[in-house]
Amino acid sequence: MKEKFKAFTEKHAEVWKFVKFSFTGASTSILDMAVFSLLFYVVFKSMNQTPVTNSPILAFLGIKYKGYMYAYFTSTTIGYIASYIMNRKLTFKSNSNLLLSTTLFAIMVVVTIAFSTWFGAYLGTVIKDSGHENVFTVLLTKLTVLIVPMFWTYPLQRFVIYKNKKPVEQVEPAQAEQEAVAE
Repeated sequence: MKEKFKAFTEKHAEVWKFVKFSFTGASTSILDMAVFSLLFYVVFKSMNQTPVTNSPILAFLGIKYKGYMYAYFTSTTIGYIASYIMNRKLTFKSNSNLLLSTTLFAIMVVVTIAFSTWFGAYLGTVIKDSGHENVFTVLLTKLTVLIVPMFWTYPLQRFVIYKNKKPVEQVEPAQAEQEAVAE
C-alpha cells in the first residue's frame, strides 16, 4: 500500500503538492479562525462597537470598527507565519535561497494582509450595519476572506517563492574521468 501511494505521489507530483498546500492552508486557516475568534469575541470585544476615527483612508476603504480591523490583521499575520514555515518545510520542501524566499513571501504577505484586513473589515462593517451580525455570518465572512487569497498565494509560492534550485546532476566518477580524457 505504501509503495502504491508513493508511486501515485511521484506520478502526480503537482497534484500532490496542491493537496499538501490545501491541507496546510486548512490547518493554518483553523489556527487563523481560532485566533480571530479569540481576538474578536474576547480581546477586542469592546472595540467591535468603537469606530475608527480621524482616518480618511480607512473611511474611504469602508472600515468603520476597530475590533474587526485589529482581529483580522493579527489573526491573518499569525496564520501566514505558520503557513510560511509549513509550506517551505512540508509542502514544497524548498531548497531555494532562504533570504530571497523569505523576502518574496513577506512582500506577498504584506499585500495579502492588507487585502484581507480591508476585505474582512469592510465585509464586517457591511454585516454589522445591515443588522445581520452573528457568530455564523462573522465566521463565514472570515472563511471567505481566507479563501480568496488562495487564487494568488498558491501560484506565487509554488512557482516563484519556493522555486527550488536545480538539483546538481550526479556524475559517476568513471564517466567524469572519461569526459576529462576526451577533452
